[in-house]
Amino acid sequence: MRMRSVLSVLVLILASTSLAAAAPPPPLVEYSKPAFAAAQAENRPIVVFVHASWCVTCRKQQPIVQELASDGAFKGQKLVVFVVDYADKATLKELNVTERSTLVAFHGKTERRRSSFSTDPGEIRALFSSAL
Repeated sequence: MRMRSVLSVLVLILASTSLAAAAPPPPLVEYSKPAFAAAQAENRPIVVFVHASWCVTCRKQQPIVQELASDGAFKGQKLVVFVVDYADKATLKELNVTERSTLVAFHGKTERRRSSFSTDPGEIRALFSSAL
């Protein structure tokens, strides 16, 4: 019986690891430094979403972020939403982010607004709008 419990825990750990490494669902884009730099160079509106697969708040934010990223008002402005895995400490340091479930809005290279732990759709929409 004990072996079965150990195997169950191992399966859960492996499953959560593979979920954390999974690419974000469209229209969200997995963060990469070259893609982020290119979007900044093009003076595009950008939102960075710092996400952890185990974070309850991040899971509440994700459908709101996805819906806004698909919204014609933002999509038409060529807004790009990058998802940064909270485990990527080097990128967090570059972006000066210390918390998971953080959203940072940029227009080109200029940071416009940031928010942590907000799950209010109106507040998140306002953050998205600040990037335009």
